[in-house]
Amino acid sequence: MHIELKRGSSTKLYVQIALTIADRIRSGLIEPGTRLPSVRKMTANLGVSLVTVTKAYAELEAVQLIRCSQGKGCYVTGKEPSALTNPMGDEGGVHRKASGDSGAALNWQMTLVDYLPRAQLWRHFDASPQVRYELHMSAIQPELLPTRDIIDSAYHLSSDHTERMAAYGSFQGDWELRQAFASHFAARGLQVTPERMLITSGAQQGIDLVARTFVGPGDVVYMEAPTYTGAIDVFTSRGAKIITVPMDDEGMRIDLLTRLCDTYPPKLIYTIPTYHNPTGVTMSARRRAQLLNIAQSYHCLILEDDPFADLYFREPPPASIKSMDHAGHVVYIKSFSKVLSPGCRVACAAADGSVLTRLVAAKSTADLGSPLLTQKALQTYIQHQYEPYVNELREKLYARLCAASEVLEKHAAKEMHWRLPEGGLNLWLELQGNFDMHELHRQSLAAGVSFLPGSACFVGESDTSSLRICFTVTSEESLRQGLITLCSVFEKFNSHQAGAAADRLPLI
Repeated sequence: MHIELKRGSSTKLYVQIALTIADRIRSGLIEPGTRLPSVRKMTANLGVSLVTVTKAYAELEAVQLIRCSQGKGCYVTGKEPSALTNPMGDEGGVHRKASGDSGAALNWQMTLVDYLPRAQLWRHFDASPQVRYELHMSAIQPELLPTRDIIDSAYHLSSDHTERMAAYGSFQGDWELRQAFASHFAARGLQVTPERMLITSGAQQGIDLVARTFVGPGDVVYMEAPTYTGAIDVFTSRGAKIITVPMDDEGMRIDLLTRLCDTYPPKLIYTIPTYHNPTGVTMSARRRAQLLNIAQSYHCLILEDDPFADLYFREPPPASIKSMDHAGHVVYIKSFSKVLSPGCRVACAAADGSVLTRLVAAKSTADLGSPLLTQKALQTYIQHQYEPYVNELREKLYARLCAASEVLEKHAAKEMHWRLPEGGLNLWLELQGNFDMHELHRQSLAAGVSFLPGSACFVGESDTSSLRICFTVTSEESLRQGLITLCSVFEKFNSHQAGAAADRLPLI
């Protein structure tokens, strides 16, 4: 495996090695039962001492991520793939044996070097089969989305305009869709012409394009703490030096960011200022202006990720940072996937000057342009049906939030704390105390409720006592039952944890 060591860093080398391997194990990139490279082999690969690797493995063993045996080596803890339960009966047993044999035959693949230090997003995307109440996914209940209208639009476009499907679209995205986006943004105080936009396959691709274009090993990237899991994965994979900034009720602490920038000048600042994922906090207009001033002072980029601004419950949020940007410091990414159709994967990146030119070039090498059919289908809907739809959607989502608040007020333990967001999809729960969140997550899944562990939203922190639930992903009744079950699980879990501080290493 590839481990990027920063030898001039204040973080000791054995800690860097342990953190990297821990991230890979928790991301599922190294499966349970996998044998890690020997201490001598790892020493040779990394050019460090035997003592350094030995200490790294000891740290991993101390937090029970691996187990080491004299003469046999070190293995990732958990069940062997061949020992997993197979519900297919006798025939399944035959397949299970074949799978085990195949697994042994594939052990050589661990000698292939890859460059994925962390990939938490995919690990927490799908719930396990026994989960009945899926509250981990930041999404809108499918029944609330205009799926049928979009499918009908796509059908008519593909059947009535076959010539459109017989040609490549523009690398930059369909012109008419960009015009529709320009009108959409103008109504919200953001003046962006179609020439200054790039259509991407979802916000995730937009983030990845910015990272691949402008961020390299050692470049300083600032992010909120906590923040969106997928963005952490992207910037970590680029080898960036990620520095996180705590938040309060107004969003990212700009006072702390300013002090940090004096020591570590930023290349890029990533932020979700509106109905932040995962906390739901909205950055004040004052801090948005301050953040732009910092970008201007250090000649760096701000990546403004905005998936939720249309989902306000009372008043519209403050104007976007991009609306104040007159010198091309902000790359603004607006996703329509969550609000309209996750399957269509359509988002827009707005940027200026050579920054946009370079992003379009990166997009062309990535996929030759986003699919034209989904672009045209969403264009029609955004132009003619979006506003009445989203107005009604806000009311339905707010009803879900009120239901979640009612259940938590009645059933939540005193150790659970939360704030109700002014919009968006997510509710952030902080647990006052030192809890084994991995065990709580396991017990919750066993009871049929999924949530996103807070650790997935932090850089280099594995067991923060927090979690995210999505209050919009299921029906109101399922939401109520799921939260009641979660509160019950926590109450039982807490009774066993009472008075016992979890032994955990702060570095892993």
